[in-house]
Amino acid sequence: MKREMIDASDPRVTLIGHPAPAWLVNYADLMTELVCFFIVLYALSASLNKDVQKAKKDVEEAMKQEQVQGQVKVDKDGMKITLEEKGENVFFESGRAELSPRMKEILAKISPALRTLAKEDHEIVVEGHTDDIPISNPHFPSNWELSTARATSVVQYMIHGLEFPPQKMGAIGYGQFHPIVPNDTDEHRSMNRRVVFFVKNAPPKFVPGSKTGKKKTESDNTPASAVSSEEPRSATPEAEAAPPEDANASNPIPEPNSQPATE
Repeated sequence: MKREMIDASDPRVTLIGHPAPAWLVNYADLMTELVCFFIVLYALSASLNKDVQKAKKDVEEAMKQEQVQGQVKVDKDGMKITLEEKGENVFFESGRAELSPRMKEILAKISPALRTLAKEDHEIVVEGHTDDIPISNPHFPSNWELSTARATSVVQYMIHGLEFPPQKMGAIGYGQFHPIVPNDTDEHRSMNRRVVFFVKNAPPKFVPGSKTGKKKTESDNTPASAVSSEEPRSATPEAEAAPPEDANASNPIPEPNSQPATE
């Protein structure tokens, strides 16, 4: 007995539904490539910023002149400047949070580039890092408090001594828990005792009070007097004084005693 075969296009063959059309594969590939493209653009947003690139170059030049160990990196989140305590570059005395004279000199050299970015709506967060040597004194019970106090001292000096906008500054302490190298030698510990400046990307600028999120343009700054210099003319006194027209003129009603016209 010959069995009848079910055609491949029959819905009973694919229990989960009809097979996808052939064009859907190419469409899915296109959507995936577009997503990857926008992710790359987001990652390069800081790298393509001319102001950030100029600040990076200026800071690197200042660090080279002052012979400060560290690095300057730009990624998708912004720019990170790392200053390491090495050699004669002692930023703080052991167990203290006051800035050393050498640290103030270094901050004075790198501050012009950072201050320009801060005034252009870039937020700057100062990170404090210590080595793993425990500390316990009446001022700082642990490295948490010490690293936070050191970062705060840097921020306070930048605000009051170098005229940074306080609304764009922040401080945070990580203690010994974010080392860049193992704390196994004195040299490595000095590298982990560092100050990091995290310059965030500037947010997009929008018109204040705009509900639609429209970006601010030059036309939005145009004064109202420049848009329209003439006021609408008011009615003349003659027109205001003119008596109203007789309502019966347009719709005359014959008097009761009037006779109809005859031919």
